[in-house]
Formats: sequence, C-alpha cells, structure tokens
Amino acid sequence: MTLVIKGQTLTFVAEGTALYESRGAIAVGNRGRIEWCGPQSLLPEHFRVSEVHDYGDMIVMPGFIDAHIHFPQYRMLAAPGKDLLDWLMRFTFPEESRYGDKTYAEAAAGIFLDRLFQHGTTSAMAFCSVHKACAEALFEAAETRNMALITGKTMMDRNAIPDVQDDPETGARETEDLHTAWHGRGRLRHAVTPRFAITSSEAQLKLSGELLAQLPGALMQTHLSESPGEIAFVKQLFPNAKDYTDVYESFGLLGTRSFFAHGVHLSDRECTRLSESGSTVVHCPTSNTFLGSGLMPMTHLRKASRPVHLGLATDIGAGTSFSMLATLGETYKVQMLSGYKPTAIELFCMATRGNAERLRIGHETGSIETGKYADLIVLDPKATPVLASRQELSQSLEDVLFSLMILGDDRAIHGTYVAGRKVHGRITVQG
Repeated sequence: MTLVIKGQTLTFVAEGTALYESRGAIAVGNRGRIEWCGPQSLLPEHFRVSEVHDYGDMIVMPGFIDAHIHFPQYRMLAAPGKDLLDWLMRFTFPEESRYGDKTYAEAAAGIFLDRLFQHGTTSAMAFCSVHKACAEALFEAAETRNMALITGKTMMDRNAIPDVQDDPETGARETEDLHTAWHGRGRLRHAVTPRFAITSSEAQLKLSGELLAQLPGALMQTHLSESPGEIAFVKQLFPNAKDYTDVYESFGLLGTRSFFAHGVHLSDRECTRLSESGSTVVHCPTSNTFLGSGLMPMTHLRKASRPVHLGLATDIGAGTSFSMLATLGETYKVQMLSGYKPTAIELFCMATRGNAERLRIGHETGSIETGKYADLIVLDPKATPVLASRQELSQSLEDVLFSLMILGDDRAIHGTYVAGRKVHGRITVQG
C-alpha cells in the first residue's frame, strides 16, 4: 500500500533555490520512501487508489534537521547563568548527572524525540551525557521511530562535577562499544563526542582523534569558540596552542566529519584551517544571544578566499526554543546585526538539505526526491491569527516563508512524518 500526501509541495535545491508546486503530491511506499513526487495532475494512475492525506493549501516540505542539540538538557530551557561556564556548573552538569540511570534516560528519550517531532524536526545530531546508558537509550528510542539520528556518549574527564566525569580509557572504550553496536543500524549513526577542550584532558583529546580516525564512518561533534571566557580558559589550559582551533587540530579532530558548534569568535587563521580541512561550524543563534556569548557573522566564515561549511541548530538547552522556525528567525536577526540579510529560502535550505548534506545523510533525507525517506512536515501558514493576517499581505513564496520563520512556532507544524509514518499532527483531511 502507498500513501499519497497532497498540498503545496516545497523542497530546496540549493541556497536561494526552491522547487515548488502549488498543487503537489508525494507518493510514499510501504517502506517509508518516496516513490513519486510532482504535480497532482500528473500523479500516476496506480497511485490513485492509495490512501490520501490532503492538506489543501498548507505547505508540505522536508522535515527540519537540527545539527546540534543536547538530549539531557531538554528540560533546561531558560535556566539562567552569568555566562557559559557558570551555566554549565550551576545547571547543566547537575541535570546531566541524572542520566546514569537507564530507566530515567529511557523515559526522557521518548519525551525528547516526541518534542522534536512536535516542532517539525525529523533528524538531529545530539549530545548525550557522559553515561553510556544515556546514549543507548536515545539510540533505542530513535530506532523505534525509524529516525535518522546521530549521537554518542559525551567524554569529559576534568573541570566538571564528579558525577559527569569519565576517564580517557573508559570514555574511549565505551565510545568504541557504542559505535560497534549502533553505527549503521537502521538509520542511526554514531559520533565521537568530546564535550570541549575545557572538559577533556590532552589524553582524552588524543584518544578522541584516534577514535575518529579508526571508527569507520563516525562523525565528531564538539564545541568551539563560543564565549570570551571559554576562549581565555582554553588558552590557560593549552598555552602552546596557536589558538582554540589549533588545540583540536593538534589531536587530529579537524576534518570533513567534524562539527564544531558556535564558532562565534574565530580568527582568519582559524577559519582558514577549518575551511582547508572541510570542517563544519554549526551556528546556534538563540543560545549565543541567551548566554551573551556574541554574534556569529556568517559572512566572516563564508569569506570567498577560505569559506567554512555552516550548519544551523537549536542548541537546546542553552538554546531557547526547540523550533527550527524560531531558530531561523533568530539567525536572520543575528545576521542583520552583523551586516548581512539572508533570505528565507536560503535559511530554510540550510536547515533541511544543507544540514542533511553536512551530516552525511543527504542521500536519504533533507529533500523531497524519489528514493529518499518521506521525512516531511506540514506547515500551516495561517496557524495563528497573527500569521493569518500577515498572509493577507504575502505576495510570494519568500514572503510566506519569511513570515513563518519570524512569527511561527510549534503551532505552525500541522503534521510531521518520519519515514512516511505520521508521528505528530492534528486531524488530517482525508481525500
């Protein structure tokens, strides 16, 4: 049996370029993959006996992909701190200490993933706590939902409370065990995850680099150049390093499979090395403004002579919303303050196809194409009275998307599909 989903269909080809059908259709096979997409008038005859979810004038598009989010921090939004380091010690580490309890972690994992679906996020790369049980719980929950998810246990062996520290050897052994058990299982991927240079010793960073080199297909996620206080502390810990980026490079952690959240205060030298190595910086605007870390200028990282790959993310729980719509809106504001005016289509592309390609899952998700999984969301451009009034003035697709990223939130997510299965949504109009 197939499912046909109808509505205004939208997918992104490249930054600034979209494919749009005002009356589009997507045919999904029983394995959750897209078997056909195009104008409703051209729907092949053999799909016309399928179950139909007809969303009328709503927008059906690829689900959002969050390139940096912390699973154990899902309860922590709006926890105040003087700065990043104070916030970690006062709130984050005590909260993450709970995740050594597998029963607690399993219950939290279901809540966390369902919350992503409620906000239109269908794939993510997530941090877990230092506990192996935490990563196992999240892998299990994502596998049950047939979700493309990348995660790994956090490694940190210093400058944190004892309940969230490991040691280099244990961290490396558990990381390797997780990779063996979960990487490539269904739609799951594994990431080597040293939290950041402040909480990992030289011995742990060295082992992290060795693991990245040895584990087939593993990604690597960490943090880089988020706040002035953090950068100063790294300089104290690694006085011989050229800069913060050089710390990671010296341990073999730069490369095409490496993801560095934030990158707010990078020098030209650092951008050059990140560009040359093919590394990705993940912009997290709501957490940067919430913690007062600074404004990350995309134009600085995209300089033509040494362009750095960019992703977008919520960074829950320092980030202040699970919604990628809200994240796109804050990205727009931060870039406007930095002297650059991105288009809505550009930002929507970054949060779908762009993040998928950076995370090496673009062959299976991130766009509406035959053969890819039907990871889709249904956006209601008139979800609230304010949005409905705003659409009376919209004259183009760009206008509609712009209003959604500035004014939209989880109420605009009318439905969410993962691998063709509806995992969140209101009553569907049946055709």
